[in-house]
Amino acid sequence: MFKSYTIRQGIGLFAGLFIFALFLILPPFGEMSRDAHLTAAAALLMGIFWVTEPIPIPATALFPLVLFPLLKLQKASAVALAYGDKSIFLFMGGFFIARSMQKWNLHRRIALYIIKVIGTEKRKIILGFMVSTAFLSMWISNTATTLMMLPIAVAVIVSIEEFDKNMHLNNGLSSFGTALMLGIAYSASIGGIGTLVGTPPNIIFISISKALFPESPGIGFAYWLVIGLPVVIIMLPIAWYYLVTVGFRIKKEKAEGHREVIDNKIKELGLMSKAEKRVLSIFILTSLGWIFRETLQIGHLKIIGWSNLLGVEKYAHDSTVAIGAALLLFIIPGDSEKREFLLDWENAKKIPWGILILFGGGIALALGFKESGLSEWIGKSLEFFSGTRVLLIIFIVCTVSIFLTEMTSNTATTTLFIPILASLALFLKIHPYIVMIPVTISVSLAFMLPVATPPNAIVFSSGYIKITDMARAGIVLNCIGCILIPLLCYFIIFPLIGISPTVIPQWAH
Repeated sequence: MFKSYTIRQGIGLFAGLFIFALFLILPPFGEMSRDAHLTAAAALLMGIFWVTEPIPIPATALFPLVLFPLLKLQKASAVALAYGDKSIFLFMGGFFIARSMQKWNLHRRIALYIIKVIGTEKRKIILGFMVSTAFLSMWISNTATTLMMLPIAVAVIVSIEEFDKNMHLNNGLSSFGTALMLGIAYSASIGGIGTLVGTPPNIIFISISKALFPESPGIGFAYWLVIGLPVVIIMLPIAWYYLVTVGFRIKKEKAEGHREVIDNKIKELGLMSKAEKRVLSIFILTSLGWIFRETLQIGHLKIIGWSNLLGVEKYAHDSTVAIGAALLLFIIPGDSEKREFLLDWENAKKIPWGILILFGGGIALALGFKESGLSEWIGKSLEFFSGTRVLLIIFIVCTVSIFLTEMTSNTATTTLFIPILASLALFLKIHPYIVMIPVTISVSLAFMLPVATPPNAIVFSSGYIKITDMARAGIVLNCIGCILIPLLCYFIIFPLIGISPTVIPQWAH
């Protein structure tokens, strides 16, 4: 029976169940209430299962639906509401748009043209791939983007190697090939930070913070751009520069054969079809709908949001735009002769439904923390942080989250950390976002190991990377992330979005 489990999964299965059972037998610790004690038991079980994965991560996210009612913590109807949160539908709509782009190869055309425009020097080729990968990852899943870029990159590497017989080798592999593959993986993870729909941790933060602080105004798509884009704009060039100048020392020389490969790939796509143009139009309108939903104040310039103009600012949400766009994809024809629509259910059902379930589980768990009093107890238990400088706290949580994500899913790390950090912030009397936002960003910056992120695993499987190369390059970028993110958040992002560490908003009390 247990032969199907790896050692890690087997240990996780027994450890999780044992600790859960032990908590049920033992009385509450100190001043912890019974409800908080039982919620902690469920959280530990889920946390251990998320880290060791004896069952799929989305399946673990379903535990609150069973445990909370049986432990008399919450009614089943209240728990189930978490799995229908509006932020989940925002990501669902984003997934549908991404599937439509993939169905008509629009994402491939965008990537190829970006690569073509940037240049033919070896360093610039890597930059072109990284820029196009990062841009697509802002809208399409990091995994799908990496999978799409991989065969294009392989074709370019093979073509260049045919022309350059004296290409510098690194451990038997070309330095160019290794740097290009790592660049694709790293830029996919970095690009996902840029938009709210770019990567699951972003939505997990938004949805859990709203569940914990229902009176908060929330963070919309435009608001997150101010948070995420600076990270992408600064971290992407740093990763590229390190890879081509320090990590693998790519020479400034023109690469022969690259242009022909890209031109041939573009020719294979043919002229832009009506379907591609329609999907592109919907994609642009959706992006504008997200950005201008709420009123934007940029210096002295004030742009009234469309929801304010229509008088629906209290009713509409970014998910309204996302699902509205998705419905258009199902309604508008893509190929009239074949009676195909821009999106059909055969393609739509391929979106990662498990991620949506994980969101729901994270929100349910966070609500359990709040309702049971576990959040308050955790905050008091972390009193040793009292008196610690805010910047040092941010540095500690960023470092822990980056290196923990090397061994665990970034979605699981975010889901577990956000409620705990919210409790810590309230106890320390600082703005909750001061620690929650840096961790949300940091979990996307794990670059050392193939198991850290799907993009890492995908490029590692190409055969152009040795694990020692990934670890050597990744640990440097991890350390850069540990230093850069706290400084970037504290001195640039927080002032931009009007957050002061010592000013606690009324909604957080």
